[in-house]
Amino acid sequence: MNWLRLAGISVMSLGCACAMAQAPVAPQGADGPRPPAAADLNPVPLEWTPPALAALSAQAAVKSSFTLDRTLLAAAATLLPDSDVEARQSIAKLDGISVHTLRFGDQSMIDPAAVESMREAYHLRGWKHLVSTTNSGGPVHNGTTDVWVVLDGATVRGAVVLAETPRSLTLVTIAGNLNPVDIFHLRGHFGIPRFDADNMKDEMNK
Repeated sequence: MNWLRLAGISVMSLGCACAMAQAPVAPQGADGPRPPAAADLNPVPLEWTPPALAALSAQAAVKSSFTLDRTLLAAAATLLPDSDVEARQSIAKLDGISVHTLRFGDQSMIDPAAVESMREAYHLRGWKHLVSTTNSGGPVHNGTTDVWVVLDGATVRGAVVLAETPRSLTLVTIAGNLNPVDIFHLRGHFGIPRFDADNMKDEMNK
């Protein structure tokens, strides 16, 4: 399995786990979600996470967080197979990406109110919610994936993918100069699930 499809393996494969490993997930700013400002949009702040993520992190049995900058992303792209040209091109447009993955034990349930609070946090920051997709099979079983973007005209300056299953939660924040198609090409990499993109395409065309 390509290491890029598993967050933890991707860090070790680059040999930079210590440099990329982040402190335990914690919200940035005591005042919680706030409206977007110019500094937030250019570049998209990879270090910011919704306050509710910290509470969920405290309940998780296993958690991992890492951030890749342009240099590390370039190194990651070289490890993709030659056949994955579209993903290579999309990765080349990224300024950075951060990934937070939480896994819960059999006796733990993800607090739905906390997840809903995370969704609301991006709404309050002014991010455009493209779609919520529900998968009943494939890589994400009984899971829901939400996608938000920050738009500058037709350019996607950043995106967030929140993937929830009954026992896991993955939050991926992307910064760069993209187009909507690039988000499709990044599916299956960096913990981003292969969610159904049909509804997302319809929303972007509105």
